[in-house]
Amino acid sequence: MGVVMRSAIVGSDDASVSACGVAVMAKASVPGRTKTRLVPPLTFDQAAQCNTAFLRDIADNILAASTEASIAGYIAYGPPDARSFFEEHVPREIALIEASYPSLGDCLDQAIAQLLARGHGAAVVVNCDSPTLPRSLLIQTTELLGRPGERVVLGPALDGGYYLLGVKARHPRLLENIAWSTERVAQQTLERAAELRLPVHMLPTWYDVDDLATLKMLLCELFEGQPFAPRLSPARAHYTRAFMQSLLAIPGLKERLVLHTVRRAAG
Repeated sequence: MGVVMRSAIVGSDDASVSACGVAVMAKASVPGRTKTRLVPPLTFDQAAQCNTAFLRDIADNILAASTEASIAGYIAYGPPDARSFFEEHVPREIALIEASYPSLGDCLDQAIAQLLARGHGAAVVVNCDSPTLPRSLLIQTTELLGRPGERVVLGPALDGGYYLLGVKARHPRLLENIAWSTERVAQQTLERAAELRLPVHMLPTWYDVDDLATLKMLLCELFEGQPFAPRLSPARAHYTRAFMQSLLAIPGLKERLVLHTVRRAAG
């Protein structure tokens, strides 16, 4: 598997010499297979559209960060036949990496390997679930990885996972025997780093939007002036904001969203 470059950026010197390659780990939006934990109150179609809005905002966020730091943006995508979906929805300045394996750990490892093979001095993988992720965290990560010496940069997520992982070399062990999709992911990653004697810089905690409670957090951040972390400036998330506005205009959906969130929290 290799990097799929689109015609506008084939042979781009800028992409090959940027200090840091940043890849979004993304799946094509397929109703019934994407963001299914948001159903209900969303429909499967709406959940898939939500995934697309997140993807577009995160890609734009990386491009914006690249104007302030030496960053080249990528999408590490799956499934293998999904290239056309990403060509349609992702800016042409973003390169495409096919990274579709049974294990998330293998997907992350191969994405990192491909970024480093492109000549970047550091590789960063981020999730596709945090459309308002502050751009400053991407810039800070690039600065940290630009310092001398080996290190890991880890962005812990509210659910116990992580939204960002940055390294300067490939470390497969860092991604082995991790209980993916559990609250132990970040802690186990720290344990692997300790085994490898890799120093870890922890970024501020952020949140993934992958269930009803975190969708409510997103809505509060976008529309109610309630930032997740007051000291950080969230990305504006233009596409997500517009999509959420269209959802909230559907009669009764806002009320159902709040009700489902309360029920999930109570359960």
